[in-house]
Amino acid sequence: MNVTFQFADLQAFLWMNGHGPFVWGCYAVTFAGLALLVLEPRIQRKRFIKQQTQARRRAPGSNER
Repeated sequence: MNVTFQFADLQAFLWMNGHGPFVWGCYAVTFAGLALLVLEPRIQRKRFIKQQTQARRRAPGSNER
């Protein structure tokens, strides 16, 4: 199996004959979106639990502090 590389060096790989900024920008947007999809439900869950805890403390007849 003979492997040949398409780019001479790292700079050529990152630049990709002028297409590099578009390609790497797309990767950045994609991974940022995936990170948001993972992190947002966790943030919402923590916020929900905090709100429910505060509401339970404010409820009349609540013994919790």
